[in-house]
Amino acid sequence: MQMLYTVALILVTIVAYLVSRTLASRYQNPLLNVVVVSSAIVMTILLLFHVPYDLYQPGKDLITLLLGPATVCLAVPLYKNLSIVKKHLTPIILGVCFASALTAVTAMSIAQFVGMPKDIVVSLGSKSVTAPVAAEVAKVNGGDPGLAIAFVIVTGALGALAGPTILTLLKITSPLIRGLALGTISHGQGTATALLEGEQQGLMAGIGMALSAVVTSSLIPLIAPLILHS
Repeated sequence: MQMLYTVALILVTIVAYLVSRTLASRYQNPLLNVVVVSSAIVMTILLLFHVPYDLYQPGKDLITLLLGPATVCLAVPLYKNLSIVKKHLTPIILGVCFASALTAVTAMSIAQFVGMPKDIVVSLGSKSVTAPVAAEVAKVNGGDPGLAIAFVIVTGALGALAGPTILTLLKITSPLIRGLALGTISHGQGTATALLEGEQQGLMAGIGMALSAVVTSSLIPLIAPLILHS
């Protein structure tokens, strides 16, 4: 019976993705972000039919296993566009370092200024990296891993939903800049959104996501004590 539920819930997830992808393609509305809409559909179905998360988790875990091969597949566009990456390597690295530092310092400083507890301040610093990295960074530096993951989810959803529109309003049309911005600020969800825009956008988002994790995990231990004691 458990296997039947697992298969059924995997199918629900796949159908939710296909429906959201169809809606996004047909209506071209930034609010119909594939990641956000598909997640909303799955959560709504689970709530309506009172499906506990423990029952959904085995199917989710099987799908999550595919993230490994999917991430490795990002090497394909990297190989195809290696000359472009080499040409712009310095601005890519500097841009990601600056953006990662700015978002971490800004979020933590505002939280500290309004008097939020230490665990919230520290956990906010890693909101723009992937969940496993954010949880570990928060844990090591006195934050709350659960809070860090929650901030990551919210940041990713907002970035995937509003990021492309903001970039368009700012008249940023370069595939390289759009992808790098989405991946650096909105980690995996931003990368998924960038991939929908094109191969180069997805490539740059993947690079931004990876570099951002390295920069943030190295930076938080240095800036957290300074901000907390300011």
